Amino acid sequence: MSTTQADLLHLERDGACAIVTMNRPERRNALSLEMMRALERALHALGEDRSVRAIVLRAEGPAFSSGHDLRELCGGDEARYREIFDACVALMLRIPAVPQPVIAEVGGVATAAGCQLVATCDLAIASESATFATPGVRIGLFCSTPMVALSRAIGRKHAMAMLLTGEPIDATTAAAYGLVNRVVPGAVLHTETLALAERIGHASARVVGIGKRAFYEQIDRPIEQAYAYTRDVMVANALEPDAQEGIGAFLHKRAPAWPSDAM
Repeated sequence: MSTTQADLLHLERDGACAIVTMNRPERRNALSLEMMRALERALHALGEDRSVRAIVLRAEGPAFSSGHDLRELCGGDEARYREIFDACVALMLRIPAVPQPVIAEVGGVATAAGCQLVATCDLAIASESATFATPGVRIGLFCSTPMVALSRAIGRKHAMAMLLTGEPIDATTAAAYGLVNRVVPGAVLHTETLALAERIGHASARVVGIGKRAFYEQIDRPIEQAYAYTRDVMVANALEPDAQEGIGAFLHKRAPAWPSDAM
């Protein structure tokens, strides 16, 4: 039976922050084909909403996401598997493509493609009870697409250990590896995540979008190319009305009023 986006996701607002909640706790918020497409559509729409300054991605129930729905990976053919993994790639590429920072709020288990989802988000805050794993090797399906995000987030040795053993790491270890930014008690997880989103929201949304795009454009370039690219970005950014307003506000010790907000 097919489900609607409203069945799969809860969408709400807290000021300028959009909150996207995966709502299939009975399925451990598995990234079924429908779920991945619903998430990609929701992020695409929010990315085009200029009133949204940050996006929080969270989940109902004890699991953030258990990864792909394994029932969809049993007994299929090449076309079916390609469809599923194409949708996965589209979702993971959508996150860095939207101009707003996407913050993962991880209150429980994040495994396989669920761990990939956390690694792909721009920022992540986890509860003390959260765990992370890429256990595909144990069932004969190596976590190759999760490997892309994981290896870029935490480095080669840590990523290889997680990928080759499939063993979970706890939230404290995830923070030490750089997979998440902070670990907080579960009782304040949502509050702390929204507080981070609110701090980001004080900045110019246009400038944050410029910076996010530049971050992903430069990160894998050779250093000379990265500097050449970011030099041009900063020149263009300095000409932006928001930059001139922000610098002027700082020099005159007043709060900025971002011109882009009025456009």
